[in-house]
Amino acid sequence: MQNLRLVFKIPELRNRILFSLLILTVYRLGSHIPISGVNLEAISALFSQGGVLGFFNLFSGGALSRFSIFALGILPYINASIIMQLMAIIWPKIKEIMEEGESGRKQIAQYTRYLAIGLSVVQALMITIGFKQFINPDLSVVLFFFYSVISLVAGAALVMWFAEIITEYGIGNGASLLIFVGIIAQMPFYIRNTYVLVQGGTSIFAVLILVLFFLGMIVGIVLVQEAERRVPVQYARRIVGRKMVGAQSTYIPLRLIQGGVMPIIFASAVLQFPLMFVEYLHIPAIKQVFTQYYHYNGFIYNALFCILIFFFTYFYTAISFNPNDLAESIRKNGGFIMGVRPGKPTVDYLEKIITRLTFLGAVFLAIVALVPTIVSNVTNVTSFMGLGGTALLIMVGVAMDVVKQIETFIISKRYEGLME
Repeated sequence: MQNLRLVFKIPELRNRILFSLLILTVYRLGSHIPISGVNLEAISALFSQGGVLGFFNLFSGGALSRFSIFALGILPYINASIIMQLMAIIWPKIKEIMEEGESGRKQIAQYTRYLAIGLSVVQALMITIGFKQFINPDLSVVLFFFYSVISLVAGAALVMWFAEIITEYGIGNGASLLIFVGIIAQMPFYIRNTYVLVQGGTSIFAVLILVLFFLGMIVGIVLVQEAERRVPVQYARRIVGRKMVGAQSTYIPLRLIQGGVMPIIFASAVLQFPLMFVEYLHIPAIKQVFTQYYHYNGFIYNALFCILIFFFTYFYTAISFNPNDLAESIRKNGGFIMGVRPGKPTVDYLEKIITRLTFLGAVFLAIVALVPTIVSNVTNVTSFMGLGGTALLIMVGVAMDVVKQIETFIISKRYEGLME
């Protein structure tokens, strides 16, 4: 409560929060502006069936079922970010640019934008082809394709800009916040569907079990997101200026999940690529194979989901945590890890710890992603099937990240006040 009061007392923090809320409001308003020329009722009925389309619609905050100008959402930008980070591994030139500091970061960001626009064009074409059956009879197909693709690509570019300005001038990660708001906006839809199921004879006791399970998952997600391994570090006596600084003990906090919600967002985005192409291309033979073997509740889909979660968890940890740099920083500052020799033994020790933590974090993310689907099938309460553990983890993770950023901002301002 004290931090909540301080939010309105610190002008810069208050302005950042209000700016973020303004952009998110504009984003939600834009998601209700449809592209004309199609039967929106028929499209809405199609998405009400849930499944894969419902999952796509969840990440767009319902914009896809309304065939809105923001139907593509933030996914093209996220997919472009994934591709650029993967290219840094296989293409040394990209890695060199990334290591050039601020100028390199800006150059990579520009490449990511160009790639996101390219992906937006491809996805816009797929969606437009897929919705061809819903075009009004008196409308020219060529004209519809023209303004539909332009509108979708322009909307995706605007959403990408929203994400970047929220990150720079607002509070929190812009892309994650846009997904978060989209998921929250779909909650009334899931609650309404649950009510319809209960009216149709579904046991209220089964609904309560599912709700309690979700609440338990939220508690577990919070605990795991806060979990960290503290590596004790001892600093010897050293001279700073003209003063002798005494020996001191501290620790290095290593989070259980280094990447937060990003691995599961990346995994979800990658899995949607083949599903999106098959859903909109209407090729009967391929669609039949995917319907039978590669569907939202299928074994192959969920097995690939687990594999991708593990891959992106390790991948994100590898690009965000460098044991060599950390060991060198400890050595330069006259420190050492208790019971471990400086140099390569310290690097090996840190790598061993982070490998174990990453494995445990990946296992937890996989459980969060898969278990809600199993529980929904057991209780026969399938109204929250599209929500699942992925959306739940994103909601909790993003909310915690925003709260932490606000707390960090308040602490920094207090420190600056003490230094004045």
